[in-house]
Amino acid sequence: MTLDRAVLMFAGFMILLTLALGTWVSGWWYLFTAFIGVNMMQSAVTGFCPAAIIFKRLGIKSGTAFD
Repeated sequence: MTLDRAVLMFAGFMILLTLALGTWVSGWWYLFTAFIGVNMMQSAVTGFCPAAIIFKRLGIKSGTAFD
């Protein structure tokens, strides 16, 4: 798995998790869902992604989007 796919997988998982938590636990979790969306838009514009940095340090090989 490349870094790009790992970041997309993690983001998708977190969105689904926070949507479930927002539905069944507390509506406040939707704020975290919004934060994830803003972070994804920011990383698309700037190329800076905290999750990509962490995954890179864990040894996942680079893809094409996050070098």
